[in-house]
Amino acid sequence: MDKKLKNLRIFNLVMAVFHAVQGVLVLVLSDPDRGIVPITINFLSFDVESQSLLSATEQITEVNIAWFVAIFFFMSAFAHLFISTVYRKRYEKNLAFGINKVRWYEYALSASVMMIAISFLTGIYDLASLVMIFSLDALMNLLGLAMEVENSKSKKVNWLTYYLGCLAGIIPWIVFGIYVYGIREFGGGDIPTFVYWIYVSIFLFFNSFAVNMVLQYKKIGPWKDYLYGEKVYIILSLVAKSLLAWQVFGGTLRP
Repeated sequence: MDKKLKNLRIFNLVMAVFHAVQGVLVLVLSDPDRGIVPITINFLSFDVESQSLLSATEQITEVNIAWFVAIFFFMSAFAHLFISTVYRKRYEKNLAFGINKVRWYEYALSASVMMIAISFLTGIYDLASLVMIFSLDALMNLLGLAMEVENSKSKKVNWLTYYLGCLAGIIPWIVFGIYVYGIREFGGGDIPTFVYWIYVSIFLFFNSFAVNMVLQYKKIGPWKDYLYGEKVYIILSLVAKSLLAWQVFGGTLRP
């Protein structure tokens, strides 16, 4: 077990480097004039001529998608470094009970930032919608934490939090679908092809996290060892973030 934990520590340190390097590369290689999107708020405004309330939109600021891509890389890098150093003893102790709290806190932030980046590509710029998408994805991951904590001392697995997490996680993807439908049916156009590839690839990888959890709790094959599932989580996180980052870079951020 000591050897496994030592290898896992080294693995986390290597992952920290991979994430950090990619975050820096995105910032360095991206064209600062590309990938700029507006952040807006929608509200009701009183129209004097018609004497009625009409829908209105106001731009409050602009952001660069590259910032969000770099942020989720740096969040992951910090989390891997944190559990490999100052939090190492607590991390390894929790693993013995089938829990990694830092993972879920990090996912609640980094995966939610990933969803915001995808939202921008769909044309979702409204601040209220972005807040809800971020919150639902964060809730999904925090329910993953609740799943592990609740079942850490129980012989019989309670799947309620798992199902609730799946429900929270699917809603932002439904919202994306509604926006794509609106663009195609009423906008007179379509989103770029690379965005569809992002939808398919990231959706599949996001679902693979849920599959990994099922395999852990069902103790199927090598997933009988919780540390095996932990490594799978780490690999999935790196691959999902890398796929999203470089597809976004190739589609909107490259010079």
